[in-house]
Amino acid sequence: MSDRITLSTWPTPLEPMPRLATALGLGEDDLWVKRDDLIGLGGGGNKVRKLEWTVGAALAEGADTLVTTGAAQSNHARLTAAAGARAGLDVVLVFPGTAADAANGSGNLVLDSLFGARIHWAGDGAPSALGDAAEDVCAQLRESGAHPCLIPFGGSSPLGARGYVDGGEELLAQLPDVRHVVVALGSGGTMAGLIGALGEERVLGVHCGAVADPAETVAGLTTALTGRDVAPGSLRIRTDQVGAGYGTLHEPVLEAMRTAATTEGIVLDPVYSGRALAGLISAVRDGDIRRGERTVLLHTGGLPGLFGHAETVRRTVTALRSHSAD
Repeated sequence: MSDRITLSTWPTPLEPMPRLATALGLGEDDLWVKRDDLIGLGGGGNKVRKLEWTVGAALAEGADTLVTTGAAQSNHARLTAAAGARAGLDVVLVFPGTAADAANGSGNLVLDSLFGARIHWAGDGAPSALGDAAEDVCAQLRESGAHPCLIPFGGSSPLGARGYVDGGEELLAQLPDVRHVVVALGSGGTMAGLIGALGEERVLGVHCGAVADPAETVAGLTTALTGRDVAPGSLRIRTDQVGAGYGTLHEPVLEAMRTAATTEGIVLDPVYSGRALAGLISAVRDGDIRRGERTVLLHTGGLPGLFGHAETVRRTVTALRSHSAD
């Protein structure tokens, strides 16, 4: 029997984007957006599908506290906090940096607080130290009599990836002839789950710089999820939108965000969904995605993180001033 719990209402909408399609050089009927940003819990986003499985398993194990890691503007952390609130669980979020980093907290940090999560600041060590800090937090909670469950970075585990097997099957029911599904590749679980439902040939992941080896990460998760040996070389992954790094604004991404906003009124974020659209644009330009092929952009949410991304906010406000009427 499944331990999955329900955290939202399904299916999410699938919307045609004819003006955006035309702007990219595709046919009017070629491009659709799967609106997982409209998932109801906690401000929306793809992590909710994973959390239905991972939080369900935590409840089944008798956990009373969820612990997870991420950057200070982590969408996964925000949605873990929301899922904990919905399920009646305490939540501890383990972030790099110090409490001073929250002095001018915005974006996801505001929502973390509203959902009642506690934040443990782990200092400025290596990325691997964040996982060690989370394990230490769990040990301290156990010593105090609590029963913590550590949710993996990004919710990406073979169990969490089952959420996007569900999502991929949902998409197939809405658009059976889909040829390409373009998705941001962060911690890898969303892409792995989509491959589990759709196969390697239909899923295009756009690397965001969150993991060192995206192909190995996704292949490992997909192999564990499906029980078949998935080779890293069989995956469709673009690495051309990372730019200077995971949290740094990449110029083609900002242009992609502007294009989506001005053609369809769709808001993307600069770390994930904006990179996914920038990768889709590049795929059209180099012929990997062609006119006449039904293509879906998975909107993974992340709107709160947009307002916590200082460079994007600054650039957007500067552009607003230059375009203002006298």
